[in-house]
Amino acid sequence: MAHDERIVSETAPIAAPPEVVFAILADPRQHERIDGSGSVKGNITGPDVLSRGATFGVDMKMFGLPYKIRNRVVEFEQDRRIAWRHFGAHRWRYEITPTATGCEVTETWDASRYARPAWLVLKTAGFPDRNRKGIAGTLVRLREAAENDA
Repeated sequence: MAHDERIVSETAPIAAPPEVVFAILADPRQHERIDGSGSVKGNITGPDVLSRGATFGVDMKMFGLPYKIRNRVVEFEQDRRIAWRHFGAHRWRYEITPTATGCEVTETWDASRYARPAWLVLKTAGFPDRNRKGIAGTLVRLREAAENDA
């Protein structure tokens, strides 16, 4: 299968049970706690626990500009997978695989649904490199949070 530059994905081991990791990801109020990009700025609105179809809002800041974003959960499998998207065509996805010592978490930024003109605009703005750095930071922070909570 050919590499698709519109998909950025990293995997990290976490010494915590899948349900602990999933509980953090499914609680939108914990997203600022684990955000490695520095763009999530709190003021989360929505349910305490996400489910398929749930929506939640987040105050964000990128390129020095504050903004609000509304997300919808578009993939959901309890303790295994959760993904959301906003008005853009890309998804943030977390997949959790149990291991003998806890789990592995794969975080993916998937912009493969964008048509070429929209993708070129994103690429000009520094994506997906910006996402690669954010994912690496998020996985470190998620590991620390989950292992602390376990």
